[in-house]
Amino acid sequence: MKHLISPMDLSVEETDALLALAGKMYDHPEQYAHLCEGKKLATCFYEPSTRTRLSFEAAMLNLGGSVLGFQSADSSSAAKGESVSDTIRVISYYADICAMRHPKEGAPLVASLHSGIPVINAGDGGHNHPTQTLTDLMTMKQLKGRLNNLTIGLCGDLKFGRTVHSLIKAMSRYEGIRFILISPEELKVPAYIREEVLDAGHIPYEEVSNLENAMPELDILYMTRVQRERFFNEEDYIRLKDTFLLDKKKLANAKDDMFILHPLPRVNEISVEVDDDPRAAYFRQAGYGVYVRMALIATLLDLA
Repeated sequence: MKHLISPMDLSVEETDALLALAGKMYDHPEQYAHLCEGKKLATCFYEPSTRTRLSFEAAMLNLGGSVLGFQSADSSSAAKGESVSDTIRVISYYADICAMRHPKEGAPLVASLHSGIPVINAGDGGHNHPTQTLTDLMTMKQLKGRLNNLTIGLCGDLKFGRTVHSLIKAMSRYEGIRFILISPEELKVPAYIREEVLDAGHIPYEEVSNLENAMPELDILYMTRVQRERFFNEEDYIRLKDTFLLDKKKLANAKDDMFILHPLPRVNEISVEVDDDPRAAYFRQAGYGVYVRMALIATLLDLA
């Protein structure tokens, strides 16, 4: 049985096939409107979520299936002390596929080892968020027409951001990829990502601390939030925070066909004045996530 716990569970060929299917579903949704009739998706969310949970539910409903589940640990038997392995054993009798979000790293993997149905990791702590990575890839493919020969700027919290780590791993498998890593010293990409992924794969990258200077080179700008709580002192945060806020002024030297992505939720790292710029793609990105999850559900259920 196939599960999706990490974005690296899929080969490049499998990823490309999944994105191709998602693209067909985006272009011709009516052709897939009955694909999952009679099938049920269980959404087991042990912590709050807006986009991920609702996009999974929208995906299954778009395919003609139905949804059941819970949206917090408090509303499940986890509040009584039930283990993840026992919960998934029970849910396997109720549903055909499960999307699980959990605050503990590795919980969806544990579930997959005891499950009678495919398990999709919908985010486990700071570890993996594979469907967000697939959403990022689909967004770039739809907007740029390719996943190779791109210069990608990753900006903000590159140390703790799980979406950034997953995206670097996934994109490093494509040809002609170059990264510009834009962050304060305190929030640089972890050494293991540099050594085990970028250096080991001979992927060209640059580490810089100024967003505006890097802008003219970028095909994609992937923004993340610089969080106050990650700094050792308030003075450093105040000194650096505006450097990593995107506004119209910083976009002045950007390419006309550069696109801005963000995993959301946004706080204040992208000014609302940027929302009307045609290069702002973060809300479209959230929309593409529905079609990625449709394709993933159909693939794991062997319906596509």
